[in-house]
Amino acid sequence: MGRTAPAVRNVETRSGPLPRGEAWEELVAADRPVLFKGAAADWPLVEAGLASADAAAALLVRGWSGQPVVVYRGAPEIAGRFGYTPQVDGFNFVASREPLDAVLDEILGVRGDPAAPSIYVGSTDLGLYFPGLADAVPLDLGAIHPMLAEHPGLASVWLGNRTTASCHYDDTPNIAVCAVGRRRFTLFPPEQVANLYPGPLEPTPGGQAISMVDFAAPDLDRHPRFSAALESAQVAEMEAGDVLAYPAMWWHHVEALADFNVLVNFWWNVMPGYVDSPRATLLHALLSLRDRPDGEKAAWKALFDYYVFGDAEAARAHLPEHIHGALAPLDDTLARKLRAQVTRKLQR
Repeated sequence: MGRTAPAVRNVETRSGPLPRGEAWEELVAADRPVLFKGAAADWPLVEAGLASADAAAALLVRGWSGQPVVVYRGAPEIAGRFGYTPQVDGFNFVASREPLDAVLDEILGVRGDPAAPSIYVGSTDLGLYFPGLADAVPLDLGAIHPMLAEHPGLASVWLGNRTTASCHYDDTPNIAVCAVGRRRFTLFPPEQVANLYPGPLEPTPGGQAISMVDFAAPDLDRHPRFSAALESAQVAEMEAGDVLAYPAMWWHHVEALADFNVLVNFWWNVMPGYVDSPRATLLHALLSLRDRPDGEKAAWKALFDYYVFGDAEAARAHLPEHIHGALAPLDDTLARKLRAQVTRKLQR
């Protein structure tokens, strides 16, 4: 299938716990993924999984709230790769809500079966669905850095058999813990987006656009720039107890490599809650900017570089403070005013 893909390098790997305080700030400022081997080795969930998959499943059931979880199933032919049909006219899986204990019994029951269906429970809110699991996944974000406690995000559980989350990005930084089984993360810096051949913005399998490249068998004749993406790729081979920290907007392809796998991740926010998601801005830019003449787009790019992507202080330094208006430092009050202005302009 096409040309040979280049080899990829491993992410930076360290031993010991996650850094704290100023060391955490340095890690975030470096804007690159780092794997911490064994940083969660003392988690009760990790210890249970090392004892047996059955022990880990039993611990999950004990911590479960009883609410049905969302389960994704695909036929054996998809080989765990959840995404689109070959014709891209729908998804290659079905979703349903079912009791967790029954799902776990099914996953454990097909261990070792090469013809097993792909079974995946993704992004399941830890606090809502697993309120009794907190002591078994004891990551104290506030002890790592106050910013993690001040702007908490979402803690989620992901479990299943040999499944693959196709390459995508998240708009928040991530701390991913391989709690049971093994995982492989293949990560790409944000500027590789064009070389990853993203799929449609809607519909998507999980909320974000995914790469249309089959990483297990990349067709480099159809997706030739994927070779360039692989030159920038970094791989994290994760065993139970390993922790991967990686920045927002990095594309990541996640493979579960054992018959039973559990990952716990913590998305954390670097921005206050009054700051809106840029995703809405992207959609509106498609509406308002993309199809304008090239000259106009270049002019608007210059304005965005000046007002948005450039030095915020420079854009207001020559103005008296009382007329800074939208250029003033953002706070909750200004955010409300800007949101109201945007809303009025959208009502046409």
